Amino acid sequence: MSGSGSADGSRGHGGTGTAPAVTRSTLRQQIADALRDEVLAGRLQPGQEFTVKEIAEQYGVSATPVREALVDLSAQGLLDAVQHRGFEVRAYSFADFRGMVEARALVTDALFSGLTGTAWNADVEEALNTVRRRGEEAQRAALAGDLNVLIGYDLRFWRELGAIFGNPYLTDFLHRLRVQSWSCAVPLLRRQPSLAGRLWSAHTELVDALARRDPAAARSVFAAYNTHALELIRGLDATVPSD
Repeated sequence: MSGSGSADGSRGHGGTGTAPAVTRSTLRQQIADALRDEVLAGRLQPGQEFTVKEIAEQYGVSATPVREALVDLSAQGLLDAVQHRGFEVRAYSFADFRGMVEARALVTDALFSGLTGTAWNADVEEALNTVRRRGEEAQRAALAGDLNVLIGYDLRFWRELGAIFGNPYLTDFLHRLRVQSWSCAVPLLRRQPSLAGRLWSAHTELVDALARRDPAAARSVFAAYNTHALELIRGLDATVPSD
């Protein structure tokens, strides 16, 4: 398998060839990250099957960390176990995507309320400035239609924004929802000849609303984002009947 950039900055692998050396202390996590990145990059397609043995041979590692990584990804909703055959990339429907959008709206509503309703110190201000810089990079990628860069910065943007809230369980759940929603959208988005100007690019507007302690404005920005996402994916998914 060929090398590729991870969606969150770690190194992944490509779809064919020789796998890069696995160097992290936790093989299980690196393999899971690399396979997740392959899904987000569109190199592992919905319904594509593979076995523990195949992945282990590609990485030159034992079967145990590979099996653990695949089980982890199955628990996260990115893979499905196929009896007697191994694993396959989960194929999502538009109904799945709509459910993800609704779930992340509920999570972010709590996040926005928490961020705007508590006292901030200098550390929180600096963390929000860092999140805004991630948002600026995500916006540039969205406007350019660079999906690879956008996904990476978008995931970091939301993960770091959630971390300010201080609830690691909520942050991890939101991250999982965002990975799932991207993996649902990626097969449709990557079929398009150009995505320039078609992707949501209001990350800094959201940060600015939070910086003003204005949860209503933050919710308005996010609601517009959800509407945009649903309309975009509905329009690209030929299996969804038109209204």
